[in-house]
Amino acid sequence: MNKPVLLVVDDDPQVLAAVRRDLRSRYREHYTVMSAASGQEALATARELKSRGDSLAVIISDQRMPGMLGVELLAKSRDVYPMARRVLLTAYSDIDAAVKAINEAHLDHYLSKPWDPPEERLFPVIDDLLDAWQAEYLPEAKGLRLVGHQWSPRSHAIKDFLAGNLIPYRWLDVTRDPDARALLDAAGVGADELPALFFEDGSVLRNPEPRQVAERLGRSLSAAFDVYDLVIVGAGPAGLAAAVYGASEGLRTLLLDRHAPGGQAGTSSRIENYLGFPAGVSGSELTRRALTQAQRLGAEFLVPLEVTGVSIDAGYKHLTLVDGRELVTRVMLAATGMLYREHPAPGVAEHTGAGVYYGAATTEAPAFSGRSVLVVGGGNSAGQGAMYLARYAKEVQIVVRRDSLRDTMSQYLIDQIEKTPNIRLRPRTEIERVEGEGHVERVALTSLDDGVCRMEEADALFVFIGTRPRSDWLPPEILRDAKGFVLTGRDLMAADAYARIWKDPREPLPLETSVPGVFAAGDLRAGAMNRVASAVGEGSMVVRLAHEYLALV
Repeated sequence: MNKPVLLVVDDDPQVLAAVRRDLRSRYREHYTVMSAASGQEALATARELKSRGDSLAVIISDQRMPGMLGVELLAKSRDVYPMARRVLLTAYSDIDAAVKAINEAHLDHYLSKPWDPPEERLFPVIDDLLDAWQAEYLPEAKGLRLVGHQWSPRSHAIKDFLAGNLIPYRWLDVTRDPDARALLDAAGVGADELPALFFEDGSVLRNPEPRQVAERLGRSLSAAFDVYDLVIVGAGPAGLAAAVYGASEGLRTLLLDRHAPGGQAGTSSRIENYLGFPAGVSGSELTRRALTQAQRLGAEFLVPLEVTGVSIDAGYKHLTLVDGRELVTRVMLAATGMLYREHPAPGVAEHTGAGVYYGAATTEAPAFSGRSVLVVGGGNSAGQGAMYLARYAKEVQIVVRRDSLRDTMSQYLIDQIEKTPNIRLRPRTEIERVEGEGHVERVALTSLDDGVCRMEEADALFVFIGTRPRSDWLPPEILRDAKGFVLTGRDLMAADAYARIWKDPREPLPLETSVPGVFAAGDLRAGAMNRVASAVGEGSMVVRLAHEYLALV
């Protein structure tokens, strides 16, 4: 952590050097002494310090400087560092100006020139000011800082990308956090350029796309090889398991994801029924461990990278990326999982990202501290989301169409929900519509028993309802069932188009699709068990099956 700064400002080089020398002789062990030759230079220095997340403890400025008087500089510096102590260096003739500045510029002290000996006339003053500053200041935010509007879908998208990719950051709401406005002003970032992502070196990305963030963070988006043995599309539990086993067994393995590793499981606040974790494990921690393991064994991981199409040529699978590039592999695993279905109620689409969120409980929960939120859905994801939201929100209501949660949710979650005082179950209820000016403010709830619709105040709606497979990127020759789930193995043989498409003399391998050498695993696959453990099992199975396939071609 950088030392707090003492900033000295004077246009006279000799005076500037003398003050700097005296301050360094006394304070250099605990503070960094910096200098500027004008008010404009001092303000630029202060803004740069702010952008980097450094602390400014004291600013000492001469009064008579060309371009900007010391009093004006000290007044303007309050916009950047309101807690910094301000000292004016004055000649005897400027004492009246200094006294006036105590009110106008919130001056903390003025010093008459000369200040010799510093042990008597300078150091006692600075000591007192530093003691007062240390007692009141809070350390500046360091590391990655994201500034934006809580109700902005673009801000939510960047928060979700950072959280999903396990990148630590601090969120600053421009309407609620006083540090946010100072940070934006210091960097010259306008309201139309939000969200803004500040880096530790002081640089800033204005209204970025996730791809730009990944590139700025040094994440490679280019594959290392022209041809792979195994390319895995989707980094949920199935894809991560396949990456671990593929790399460990000597296959040249590449793992891709359009958003972040972990899939839906990665957003779970706590998974308590996964083998080997008696106290439970968060989805992010399980994802971090699996990804680290896969990369340590030699698997490549590229994110965010979306596959938009697949074509087959002489047994090789050509994957087309959203930016037009192409990857080639001998074996491909489709493990892109499922998406939450969009809720059809009026007002939901208009407020998505501005109070309506699909999943995302772990990303957005802290922003709803002391507020009222609704969770729509009765599955395990909804239960885990409600439990996590209950740590922050004043009230969490779970809205379900069924009589209870018993047919759709694990018993351990039902027991936890019943013991959590700020969670309320709303059975036999559905969302009628969502209202609000710029963000969610009210939700209309209809009882399925009597048809009565009641409008209730709410700050957010977290949707965890029926899912659909993310299979639209796959070519039509990969057969799917009526709901879009990918058919594999012997299930293919019951499909009407099987005989027309499958031309190999052998039967499809387990987990193999209707295109030889293309496998599917996890929630994307028809007949999947929708459990983390089963997805991991299928992902690991694919690697053995890939070896089997490669031995046949």
